[in-house]
Amino acid sequence: MAKTVLVINSGSSSIKYQLVDLETGEGIASGLVEKIGEPIDGNYKHEYKGEKHKLTEPIHDHEQGLKRVLGFFKEYGPDLDESGIIAVGHRVVQGGSIFPNPALVNDKTIGKVKDLAVLAPLHNGPEAKGAEVMRSLLPDVPQVFVFDSSFFFQLPKEASTYALNKEIADRYQIRRYGAHGTSHEFVGSVVPELIGKPAEGLKQIVLHIGNGASASAQISGKPIDTSMGLTPLEGLVMGGRTGDIDPAVVFHLIRNAHMNVDELDALFNKRSGLTGMTGYGDMREVMRLADEGNEDAKLALDVYVHRIVAYIGNYTAQMGGVDVITFTAGVGENASTIRKMVIDRLAPFGVKLDEEKNNVHTSEPRVISTPDSSVIVAVYPTNEELAIARKSAKIAAAGKDSYGNVFEPADYSE
Repeated sequence: MAKTVLVINSGSSSIKYQLVDLETGEGIASGLVEKIGEPIDGNYKHEYKGEKHKLTEPIHDHEQGLKRVLGFFKEYGPDLDESGIIAVGHRVVQGGSIFPNPALVNDKTIGKVKDLAVLAPLHNGPEAKGAEVMRSLLPDVPQVFVFDSSFFFQLPKEASTYALNKEIADRYQIRRYGAHGTSHEFVGSVVPELIGKPAEGLKQIVLHIGNGASASAQISGKPIDTSMGLTPLEGLVMGGRTGDIDPAVVFHLIRNAHMNVDELDALFNKRSGLTGMTGYGDMREVMRLADEGNEDAKLALDVYVHRIVAYIGNYTAQMGGVDVITFTAGVGENASTIRKMVIDRLAPFGVKLDEEKNNVHTSEPRVISTPDSSVIVAVYPTNEELAIARKSAKIAAAGKDSYGNVFEPADYSE
């Protein structure tokens, strides 16, 4: 029988899921639950063997949504009881300084994940709730938290420390945690085989560019730096986030625009970036506007690319060179125009793009630089679900995690 892991990504009003075959690495079935807790009808989508099933109904909470998801597996397949499921892996954005490694889900770890919601208010609460619900629905299956910030817990202190008053920083756990760590770790681990070079000593820059965007510098697969900080707001320009911005802008808007904390939070995280500059957070729409001659869209693309190139230069200097630059995630994998704009700005340093290879639309990993390029440029589709599944399976097989938690089936008897 195949061994599978069900990967769950619970958001504030949505749930993404995928059943992963550990042997092949493929997603057997996947789906999405949208508009949880909203006053309008929510949507369910479940896909298995090329067949797509949809349902629209009010979705009051995560428990209702996840019960329906398990019903889809029973009705449309594959039946989880017959699929060889060995674990459920839950993606969690913020593990703080508490969780440098994955952890078994139990009452104690659920409580700590909830406590860390102060560092990721939009993510940790719903993620803890999703694990709580799945633990009650599948009490005999090990549930595992896999933290997005764990990979960057290894950052050198010079990269993770803000030049903030030490007493305040320590008291309120203010440091650079990073995000998208599962993706950066996965891509960094598979690129050496793609380019035919040993991982040891390899200097990589990974560009995870989607609606959320981040960059990382890695040597021998270990993180040296990353663009996101205490929260995912820092770093590159994103769909709705500003990325790097002078913090004094906050003081300026409080004093002169009389904006409060919630208004500033929404402005910086949801109403800025590409959305704030063009009205669209979707890169395809921004490029369409730019092609039509829209000056705001052209400027937005230039700012977007400028920030990426700045980080490439920063990380190249920090590592003392770079061997490979890899694009991944939605924009990185699909927007050949953005890749060309970035690499063209690196031409003075001998980085050369094979334009024919760059323009090929495929989901396959590939090298898109010329043989004589000073730096290899690659595209590698990220697979966070597979990475989470593998980490969860390892914990489930051991029956314990690195924190001393031992798996015991959840007991919900009266």
